[in-house]
Amino acid sequence: MGLDFTAIDFETANGFRGSPCAVGLTKVRGGRVVEEASWLMRPPANHDHFEYHNVRIHGITARDVAGRPRFGELFPEIGAFIGDDILAAHNAAFDLGVIRSGLEVSGLAGPAYDYVCTVMLSRRCYSLVSNSLPFAAEEAGVPLVKHHDAAEDARACAGILIDIAGRNGANSIAELYLSLGLVMPRQEAFDPARDGLSKPSLAAVTSAAGGAALVRPFQSGWPEEGVNPDPNPDAHPGHPLYGQTVVFTGQLSMARPEAKLRSAEVGARPESRVTGRTTVLVVGDGFVASDLRSGRLTGKARRVLELHERGQAIEVLSEGEFLQMVGSFAAAAVSA
Repeated sequence: MGLDFTAIDFETANGFRGSPCAVGLTKVRGGRVVEEASWLMRPPANHDHFEYHNVRIHGITARDVAGRPRFGELFPEIGAFIGDDILAAHNAAFDLGVIRSGLEVSGLAGPAYDYVCTVMLSRRCYSLVSNSLPFAAEEAGVPLVKHHDAAEDARACAGILIDIAGRNGANSIAELYLSLGLVMPRQEAFDPARDGLSKPSLAAVTSAAGGAALVRPFQSGWPEEGVNPDPNPDAHPGHPLYGQTVVFTGQLSMARPEAKLRSAEVGARPESRVTGRTTVLVVGDGFVASDLRSGRLTGKARRVLELHERGQAIEVLSEGEFLQMVGSFAAAAVSA
């Protein structure tokens, strides 16, 4: 068995992960890229509005996808390209969630996929202050020219996985996971008619039917920290925030106590200040990974850079990356 897989990256029209408007796919055989594909698409009906924040990041508008097949109509082609491959994605919980939610709200069943997350692997195998796709791709020797172009992002993800396998002397993904002591995660097959809707899809359907608003109004002022809930003991160990100690800084699109609750639900331990225990800092205020180089940082973020330089295993996430990981409808939830 060689190093065989398909890397995937989605861009979404709005904060609901079931609103894909573009996908990029890169097929790897024996550690080499052999085929690529990409499509623009209309998101599923009733979930196809384009939000400003998403458009600003990836540049895709409703006009660009007008007349294109909807995701549910296009998925047979996407699925045929993937075949029985292991899927690789940078923040795989997001991209696998796009497949699940996009099919669920289209009324379609979905296949099972084994998958790997290159964010998780980057944390394990690199020492970066940010494991966002541009930073990890640069470390892997495959610099990303146009971030948030789905085809380029999928190609960069593939390059990261190839590099990490090479650094670990692994000739297959199974060998890589064995060498790292990891168990490969799996998204099981589902049928919304039989299994019901996942939590993100149910919330989106409820909202589309006139239920609760998807995005809470922004409130200015000093954020209230609230309590620090205990990590959920039943959370999935494969989640990228599981076992992490998370601190928040800056203004988020949700109240900080809610952000702490969401992180605890997936197995993280939220705290209120950066200490020697901190492993993840989530930065609001529209922060993006490139700000680490420009210096547009909060005091907590500067503290994280200092600790990282001293050898502490700690990383910085943008709010968008955090929202992808925990599942949210805030407009920042676009591809990493």
